[in-house]
Amino acid sequence: MSEVLDNLLYSEEHEWAQQVEGRVVRVGITDHAQHLLGDIVFVEFPEVGSTISAGDSVGSIESVKTVSELYSPVSGTVTKVNDGLEASPELINDQPYGGGWIFEIEVDGEYADAVKGLLDAAGYSALVAE
Repeated sequence: MSEVLDNLLYSEEHEWAQQVEGRVVRVGITDHAQHLLGDIVFVEFPEVGSTISAGDSVGSIESVKTVSELYSPVSGTVTKVNDGLEASPELINDQPYGGGWIFEIEVDGEYADAVKGLLDAAGYSALVAE
């Protein structure tokens, strides 16, 4: 059974979003997604400073099994990427909700408006149970 944390919001594409402070949101892939991918060997990040929209493909995650697109769950400007994943992409497997975060984005407008379309933990759990 995949771990789903109550304090995060989730996209239907299996990314999670966590408010860091103000309008800054940290993004990663869910425990469910990393299990499906298997051992992760490379992460292609979005470019810091780029403006992206919710649902945009912003990079990719390569595992020993496949390459999967990385989507942004919210719209805004990329402010930071997790450089630690360049040397240790397996952190996504080991700590999908901790050290395995992928990028941070400053959302357009108010935080509450930016995350309206995302699922809470119960909604995401129901999605992956289907």
